[in-house]
Amino acid sequence: MSLDTVVEDIRDEARARAEEIRAEGENRAEEIVSEAEADAEQIHEDREAEVEREISQEREQKLSSAKLEAKQARLGARRDVLEDVHEDVEAALADLSGDRREELTTALLEAAVAEFDDGDSLRVYGRAADQALLEDILTDYEDVTFAGERDCLGGVVVESTNSRVRVNNTFDSLLETVWEDNLKEISDRLFEAQ
Repeated sequence: MSLDTVVEDIRDEARARAEEIRAEGENRAEEIVSEAEADAEQIHEDREAEVEREISQEREQKLSSAKLEAKQARLGARRDVLEDVHEDVEAALADLSGDRREELTTALLEAAVAEFDDGDSLRVYGRAADQALLEDILTDYEDVTFAGERDCLGGVVVESTNSRVRVNNTFDSLLETVWEDNLKEISDRLFEAQ
């Protein structure tokens, strides 16, 4: 073998090895580029999914907030309607007159007087406009006198001169008791279509 042949064989081997290294380098470069592209695609998909989650979450929060605001507005409107109804009932009670007012006042006075012992000296307070009515009704009772005005829609407040007992049978107190006891039913009737 001649030296030229050996040199040529070494060169061929070097070329083959260089070609092999270049091919491996290209393959590795392709793998790196492919992995980088896959990573970039995954990052893009992850970010897109994250943005979709954020959009969905914000949409849900805004929807929940809008629902809450609507519910609060509806409750506020219902409260306003209930207040209007309450005021209308108060006005109707204040406007009661004639026999109906006398019947109710008498019944409330009888119930209040029944709370005290026989022989107690009692004072009765009522609405200023009802003074004549109360004085007329009180003529049927012994030791029971009209003692003055009470700011109320009607009815009576009765107290004993002998003790600290006081019975509040005003239209106002009865209305509040009935109103509180039946508020759910009143609300249901007013808003049953909703």
